[in-house]
Amino acid sequence: MEEFKEYTGKTVDDALTAASVELGVPSDEIEYDILEKGSTGGLFGIGSKNAVINARKKQTSCEDVARNFLDDVFDKMGLDVDLEMLYNDEENCLSINMSGDKMGILIGKRGQTLDSLQYLTNLVVNKGSDDYIRVKIDTEDYRHRREETLENLARNVASRVRRSRRSVSLEPMNPYERRIIHSALQDVDHVTTHSEGEEPYRHVVIDYVRS
Repeated sequence: MEEFKEYTGKTVDDALTAASVELGVPSDEIEYDILEKGSTGGLFGIGSKNAVINARKKQTSCEDVARNFLDDVFDKMGLDVDLEMLYNDEENCLSINMSGDKMGILIGKRGQTLDSLQYLTNLVVNKGSDDYIRVKIDTEDYRHRREETLENLARNVASRVRRSRRSVSLEPMNPYERRIIHSALQDVDHVTTHSEGEEPYRHVVIDYVRS
């Protein structure tokens, strides 16, 4: 969290302007405490005192940042999307569930649009933040369903590899999906997995192991 810092000026408004210039935000986005109101002093300004304030950027919750960003995205896409957010303080994780009439558009092919939304929201939420907040976005329980599909695929292909004793290459997947495949088969006898290729065509290969 950003710390308060002292700013001075002939008046409180001048001090606030100095804070606004240094922090790079409008004055209405600054929270401050007045330490000294300042005074003009007597004749010729003798005995005058500068105004002093403690100021910093207004602190906005990660939920507000994420909601503002996603609402703007959906507005430009012409979509009406309801957002349900839950922040887990212990895990420093923000879970976002989307609901609406056209969620298939936001999921995209093999979840690519959903992954992109999650990636961009992570960037926006963590911009200028000292503590990294992990953002997870889902809709219609897609990620859980996709995980089950990939685990079933991994087991079925592993059975084929064991029967044929020949390696099988799977379709290109993102890092998250590849981890699901590796994890599903890490304790399966006579098969091993590794990844090959460069992004975005990197894929998992399931190999046969004799012993």
